[in-house]
Amino acid sequence: MSGAFILGPDLSLFEEEVGEWLGSSHAIAVSSGTSALWLSLKAAGVGPGDKVLTSPFTFFATVSAIMNVGAQPVFCDILPSTFNMDPNAAEAILRRDTSRKIKAIIPVHLYGQAADLESIVSLADKYHLSLIEDAAQAIGAEVKDKKAATWGHFGCLSFFPTKNLGGLGDGGLVTTQDGALAEKIRVLRVHGAKTKYYHDVIGDNCRMDTMQAAILRVFLPQLKEWIQQRQSAAKFYDRHLRDISTLIDIPSRVGYGNHTFHQYTLRVKDNLRDSLKEYLDDKGIGATVYYPVPCHLQKALAPFGFQKGDFPHAELAALEVLSLPVFPGITEEELTTVSSAINGFLALGRG
Repeated sequence: MSGAFILGPDLSLFEEEVGEWLGSSHAIAVSSGTSALWLSLKAAGVGPGDKVLTSPFTFFATVSAIMNVGAQPVFCDILPSTFNMDPNAAEAILRRDTSRKIKAIIPVHLYGQAADLESIVSLADKYHLSLIEDAAQAIGAEVKDKKAATWGHFGCLSFFPTKNLGGLGDGGLVTTQDGALAEKIRVLRVHGAKTKYYHDVIGDNCRMDTMQAAILRVFLPQLKEWIQQRQSAAKFYDRHLRDISTLIDIPSRVGYGNHTFHQYTLRVKDNLRDSLKEYLDDKGIGATVYYPVPCHLQKALAPFGFQKGDFPHAELAALEVLSLPVFPGITEEELTTVSSAINGFLALGRG
C-alpha cells in the first residue's frame, strides 16, 4: 500500500484491470452502485423537468438516483419470464411521450441476467436517449459475448459485499466507452473539481476508498471461477426442482446471453410463496424475497399517484419471487438440503 487512502495507486490499477475484464474503454471506481447511477444521470445532463424510463421491479436505488437528480421516474412493466424490462412495453411508452421529456432509459439486469440490450439500444438510438445500464447484480452477464455494462452510454456496477464481485464495504463502478463522459464522471466524483480546490461544477464525494480497490484487485481474478460455481449450483437446483410441481417455476434463461446467478429466484404460485419461505426459515434455510413491494407502490412515490394494477407483471412477481441460497463454495450437501426441503413442503400438501 502507498499510504494514499483516497484515489491511490491501487484504485487506478483496479480501474484498469476491471475495465479490461469487462471490455470497457473507461472504468471509474466510485463509492457505491447508487453513486454510479446518480453520477451517470448527472453526466448525461438529466435533471429537473426530465423523465427517466426504468423498471418498477428493482432495488429502490434505481429510482432514488433518478429522484435525486431532480428527474421523475417513468415505469415500464417487466417480462414475466426474466423479470427484466419489456422492450415492447418500453417502446409503447416512448411513442406516447410526444413532449420528449424522457431523456434516459435505465434497464435493470436483475438477478444476474441481462435485459434484451439489442432491442433497448435500438430504442435509445431511435428516441435519442441516454442509455444507463443498471448492472449492479450482473457483473459478467453477457449478451452475444459482449458483457453487460458495456452496451450503453454508461454502465453501473455495485461491489456491495454480497455481489458476485464484492468488497468488504460499499463500492461501485461507472463504465463508458466515451472519453469525454468518463472525464465528467471523474470530475463529478470529487466535488466537481478537475484540479484540487478548483470546482467547475457541482459534484459530490463519491470516491471509492483505495483499500476497497486493493481488496477488489485480489478478488477480481477469481470472479470467473466464482460465477461458474454459481452456475453449477443453479444447474443442481434445476435438476432437483424442475417438474416437481406446476406451482414452482425455476429461473428461465434467455437465448441471447448467459445468467450469472447473483440470485437463483423461483416463482412460487397460488399465494404459497410466504408459506414456503416460512417453512424454509424454520429449517434454518435463508431464502429471501427480492423485492416484496415494486417501486411504484412504495410510500416514497405516493405523490405520483401510482395504483395497484398499473404494472401487473411487476406486482405479480413481487408476490411470487423467492431467492434460494447460491454462492461460491456452496456444497452439494447444502444444495440437497434446500432442494429436499422444498420437495418436503410440496409433499406435505402445501403445493
